[in-house]
Amino acid sequence: MKTRILAVMLVVFGCIAVTTPAFSQNTKKSKKELLKENEQLRKTIDSLLNLIGEEIEVSDTTTVGDTINAGTNGFLNPEFYETVPGGNQDTLLTLWYLQRQAAMAKTIGEDVPDIENANYTSDIPDEVYIENIKKMNSYIPVPYNSIVRNFIILYTEKMPKRAANILGLSTYYLPIFENIFDSYGLPKELSAMAIIESALNPFAVSRANAKGMWQFIYSAARQYDLDIDSYVDERFDPEKSCDAAARYLRDAYQIFGDWALAISSYNCGSGNVNKAIRRAGSKEFWDIYPYLPKETRGYVPSFIGALYLLKYYKNYNIVPEKVGMPPHVDTFMIHKNLHFEQISEVIGIPLEDIRQLNPQYLHDIIPGTQQGMILRLPYNYTVPFVDNEKTIYSYKDSIYFNPIVYNKYKEAQSTDKIIYHKVKKGQTLASIAKRYGVTTAQLKKWNRLGKNSVKPGETLAIYRKESSAPRNTAKGNSGSKTPATGGNYGTYTVKAGDTLYGIAKKHNMSLNDLLKINGLTTKSKIHAGKKLKVKK
Repeated sequence: MKTRILAVMLVVFGCIAVTTPAFSQNTKKSKKELLKENEQLRKTIDSLLNLIGEEIEVSDTTTVGDTINAGTNGFLNPEFYETVPGGNQDTLLTLWYLQRQAAMAKTIGEDVPDIENANYTSDIPDEVYIENIKKMNSYIPVPYNSIVRNFIILYTEKMPKRAANILGLSTYYLPIFENIFDSYGLPKELSAMAIIESALNPFAVSRANAKGMWQFIYSAARQYDLDIDSYVDERFDPEKSCDAAARYLRDAYQIFGDWALAISSYNCGSGNVNKAIRRAGSKEFWDIYPYLPKETRGYVPSFIGALYLLKYYKNYNIVPEKVGMPPHVDTFMIHKNLHFEQISEVIGIPLEDIRQLNPQYLHDIIPGTQQGMILRLPYNYTVPFVDNEKTIYSYKDSIYFNPIVYNKYKEAQSTDKIIYHKVKKGQTLASIAKRYGVTTAQLKKWNRLGKNSVKPGETLAIYRKESSAPRNTAKGNSGSKTPATGGNYGTYTVKAGDTLYGIAKKHNMSLNDLLKINGLTTKSKIHAGKKLKVKK
């Protein structure tokens, strides 16, 4: 492999040497001219590396970096995802395998399109699309080109059943998300990202173990103060995870100053976006487009397609599906242990309705706390719940909260590190399990494998388990968590090459919190030796 790469690079440099005067003549050139030629050579090499990138094997393991959802490799590969009932998918692919929300088990039967190679046609001329985009008055710039056109046609003409389901769920969830983004002074259009991430499925879980409607991996969820323990996973809470997504996007926009780049970083991480910027020598999205990871390139065009669908679905005679979500929901603060079945059996509300509105509780148990845990119920069950509250708490409590049954969930542990192994020729599940100190059964469970065999080229997720006690951080009125003070913070001495964002990430903080506790702004400059207050 290395010999093959070297041969390619020698040919590249040989071609450059023949065609570039700087290598063939002794002509003196100015510094500016030399720098320009050097930049051109770098771009040429990067472009060639980008083309042959799939041939270069750097390592057979990777770790999750500074990303929300780990940018799953199967973004545009239908074979990467489970299609069985209850299967979970990442990002755009949840569009292809949408589950009807009422049943949460049935896949909508439409053909799966190959987005990468598709070239959709429509009777609608470009002039109409361009005019409609102008009328959208989006705060986030919405460009138009052949790639965007492809996604608009996909959303509006190629999958009417999925579109109807998405639109039905949008009527319930998007107003909630828009209110959250508006509270942070962010564009309301960002709410449409949940469509790309999970098709508005609050129970979505990806192969990379990103969870919930906003598809957070464990480390990013903890960085943005989502509580995860044996009973609760706030990644599944649509409102709290949206609040975390809003804070991430606010931080990303402070870094890049461009919404297309901030949105892209949500999928692949700011590191990959910065790498693409360096390679392209530009911060314009369409300039860096070829340098982004393959699974990220379609993210922004897909986002534009979703926005277009939300605005113009009536023009295509698409009728939003009735998904059975309640028109109004009331919220209660629960301070004592409470089981969903206690509520269901006493006041007659279907168990699935409680689960649908409270997906963050992993075992149908709301662990009571002094601060209180949220319970959401349809408005028509508000009075029965209030009138029967004492009865509900005492109903079969000795059964539901038997110490043996109740405490068994505490054995479960969460994970904050995931690595990926690409199967090589001759490797077996047993040999891979032995290499990483796990069991074959664990590998099969983590990767939803029904057989004991694996094929070369397959990618397996391996989870490194660590305990994760919930963090009881107080929230401000805005809904964002305020930085702790006193003993929770230490001092960090800035090193050469450090950035504010890098320091924040290293200490499990958001950029905004780091700036706030140190009295800095996004325009502040730091130098080696400067002392900053950071989380311990």
